[in-house]
Amino acid sequence: MKNLRLLLLFLIFINCNKKESNSVSNISKSSQIKETSEVKNLINKNGLTIKDRFFPPENFKLNTEKEGSFGAFIENFKLKPYGSKILKYDGAPISTQNLHEAIFDIDTGTKDLQQCADAVIRLRAEYLYKTKQFNDIKFHFTNGDLMTWNDYKNGARAFVNGNKVSFKTTEKFDDSYQNFRKYLDLIFNYAGTISLNKETFPVLKTSSLKTGDILITAGSPGHVVFIAAVAENDKKEKLFLLGEGYTPAQSIHIVKNSFQPEISPWYKLDTKNTETETARYLFKPTNFRSF
Repeated sequence: MKNLRLLLLFLIFINCNKKESNSVSNISKSSQIKETSEVKNLINKNGLTIKDRFFPPENFKLNTEKEGSFGAFIENFKLKPYGSKILKYDGAPISTQNLHEAIFDIDTGTKDLQQCADAVIRLRAEYLYKTKQFNDIKFHFTNGDLMTWNDYKNGARAFVNGNKVSFKTTEKFDDSYQNFRKYLDLIFNYAGTISLNKETFPVLKTSSLKTGDILITAGSPGHVVFIAAVAENDKKEKLFLLGEGYTPAQSIHIVKNSFQPEISPWYKLDTKNTETETARYLFKPTNFRSF
């Protein structure tokens, strides 16, 4: 049991930015910038989904993702009412409430588990679950071991001995959504930015970026944001909405663009940039990836 706790603590530590602290060098400087203006003409406060809440800037048009795709799942995801606060897993609001423009209407759980990489894993897993792609619901632990939903629902459980994990069937078959959430909590415990980085593929061209792709720093600490919408103009230039989870475990949200408030919350992104700064994190190097 002691070894289990030690391994758990180690894996959780490397999962994401586990402390909401300015001592982490990659935390974006914009987290210290006070909000000076709001761009309201790009936001429909009554919109209930990503594609209905946010208008692209002038001369840009929303790229609607293919029906049934992961991107379409995200851009049609239900949002909480405009102005909702980011809440931690314990229901308390976080201290910084001026860097987001929308909250995804999805639970955070009651433990400090669903942080940055976990938020991406959660959305990806929910998409696969709702579209009945059960064979594709599988995630690696940070140490490389694979845990599939098919195995878990058939009763397989992970047992830790030192830094090794073994799997034994100890439970009855249960394919309920409640059991699915237990499976995800297990994944959140042992997966992180390192494993998520290995499970995705590099995107080398800005023109290839699409809704559902991620920008990630894999490591300890690390962080990840996901593309929540894409807009494009006649020149084939693109703008992007970015979503994220954070630490401590908190509401999945759309971040503002503190650097270009005239187009906020949209971002200009370039896969060739050596670094990319978002509202709460500096990604260095720039590392876009796709499922």
